[in-house]
Amino acid sequence: MKKNIKYTGFWVRFFASFLDTLFLALPVGIVVYFLSDGNWFDFSQYQQNLQMAMSGNTHALDTQPNTSFTWELIFEISVLVVTVIFWDKWQGATPGKKFLHIKIVDAKTFKDITNKQAITRSLAYIPSILSFGIGFLMIAFRKDKRGLHDLIAGTAVIYDEETNLQS
Repeated sequence: MKKNIKYTGFWVRFFASFLDTLFLALPVGIVVYFLSDGNWFDFSQYQQNLQMAMSGNTHALDTQPNTSFTWELIFEISVLVVTVIFWDKWQGATPGKKFLHIKIVDAKTFKDITNKQAITRSLAYIPSILSFGIGFLMIAFRKDKRGLHDLIAGTAVIYDEETNLQS
């Protein structure tokens, strides 16, 4: 077992997720949108709703854009696959985590996560979200900074060795 394990807190993880949205989910979304030939969702309706909201119209969200469940599913699976590939190739890190020098590890051994843990962790975001976000808020209050998805997958998020050596 490693010495000086430093768990990553809520706000660092939140910022890493924000960066991953920019560097992973957004590019995947753009590719899927163009592959769907614009059939994933009605972008013009989003624009119309935004214009109505900007003008102060209280009925801006009365009409929601049509979306394709199939293309949404393709997007979600694509993001999952890309994320697992990054976790596998970058020892538990995505671009956001790499930038912040943090990584996901097995909670007991502090070694790289398995593909099973990676997929379980990704799917375990669902109960973390469905619990009104409490699964994520747990990170702020637990000593080991693990969220519900970490507990389900047997993972933890820690600062990588380089950062631990600097501490």
